[in-house]
Amino acid sequence: MPALEPKTKPRWERRKDARPQELLAAALDLFVERGYAAARLDDVAARAGVSKGTLYLYFENKEELFKAVVRENLVSALAEAEHYIERSTGSSRELLRTFILNWWDRVGQTKLSGISKLMMAESGNFPDVARFYHEEVISRCNALLVGILERGIARGEFRAVDTVNANLVIVAPLVMLMMWKHSFHSCRLEPISAKDYLDCFLDLLINGLQAKAPEANGPQALHEPPSNHH
Repeated sequence: MPALEPKTKPRWERRKDARPQELLAAALDLFVERGYAAARLDDVAARAGVSKGTLYLYFENKEELFKAVVRENLVSALAEAEHYIERSTGSSRELLRTFILNWWDRVGQTKLSGISKLMMAESGNFPDVARFYHEEVISRCNALLVGILERGIARGEFRAVDTVNANLVIVAPLVMLMMWKHSFHSCRLEPISAKDYLDCFLDLLINGLQAKAPEANGPQALHEPPSNHH
């Protein structure tokens, strides 16, 4: 009786063009689990089911592998956000809400948020990696948020604010929520509900930015001379 053919090929016999994606997926897992310094290329190759030599066919070293992980996941998400914002015709209020919620769905609540923790913890020891991350992720994300704020101000939807510092104020609570998930979650008996947190955050943020409509009896009315009834 002839031997049965296996239904699936071993990992190392898969199409070569699938290997970079498998390596990037394995690298993302290990960078998030262990951090940048402790992630080893041997372990990335083993988790992807290839030899270390095969990994070097695609990525020169750990830094280049990390950059590829960031570009594949975070930079591509930012590019999609830029495309969406550029073509948006709705209100700036809804655009800001959509951007923050989509970012949380795509990054904040996924393992990709572990990259932010990694950068906060280890960027001081790896300045070249930190510089790359700032240029390709942080700067682009900041530009998107500042652009939404400036759009809202120009259209009279948001009150005039310092957009550069407002951007930092907006980002900080989101970073805190990610850090809580990865670092402080076990210190709290009751977990933070990301949905409730974001609903409260957006309510405070958007209502705080909202431009006030002119009052019918505004300051000018206080200075009008009294009517002469004589």
